[in-house]
Amino acid sequence: MDIIKVDAIDSTNTFLRDMNREKYLTKSICVVAREQLKGKGQMGTIWQSNPGENLTSSVFMPIADLDVMDQFYISMTVSLGVYDALDLLMLPKLSIKWPNDILSDKYKMCGILIENVVNNGRLRGAIIGIGINVNQQDFNNLPLAGSLKQILGRNFDLDEVLQVVLAKLEYRFSMLHSSNFGNIKKEYESLLFRKNKPSTFLDVKGDSFVGIIQNITSAGKLQILLEDEIIQSFDLKEVKLLY
Repeated sequence: MDIIKVDAIDSTNTFLRDMNREKYLTKSICVVAREQLKGKGQMGTIWQSNPGENLTSSVFMPIADLDVMDQFYISMTVSLGVYDALDLLMLPKLSIKWPNDILSDKYKMCGILIENVVNNGRLRGAIIGIGINVNQQDFNNLPLAGSLKQILGRNFDLDEVLQVVLAKLEYRFSMLHSSNFGNIKKEYESLLFRKNKPSTFLDVKGDSFVGIIQNITSAGKLQILLEDEIIQSFDLKEVKLLY
């Protein structure tokens, strides 16, 4: 995979999106920045990262023969790839917090932002922003953020971390085809944070309720068993897990 390194940039996702508009990308490519000035997280949040201390990158992955309705399998595939990489780096107690945060115990190690590239109703690629906390040790007002150095007690080479992540991503994407959807979903669900444990959630109105994470739908909605023994499906904007 080709790798483009830049010093400072607004957003690696934006960089690749602009590149795709100009060149119509057909092969996998990664851009990695020492510093992101306007790094983006899920739902418009800002990704905080000290310059040169963390992995801030985006990857374009070409996709063939995948319907738009199956796009959450991309999210699952990316989550599993990053999980594999952090597992290889020996992070303990790893899990996936729906939809695609990677946790070590209760600490968020990685944020993922996926922007799918669609042409004529078909997915033809994905721009995958991956931010991994590597050597940063202080996170202002983010008590649940953690890094490789905090947990494992040593510095890591960012290039080595990147190579592990890219290798695992490429492997997982090689397995992304409809005949393997069942295996992808089963493995993803087995790694879900707080699965089968009573947990507290917030709904869109800000009201709290207790439920138990069961599974996900093929469209990526979270299925929660409620107190009245009813399983309800929630979209990303409809529920927040408190932990």
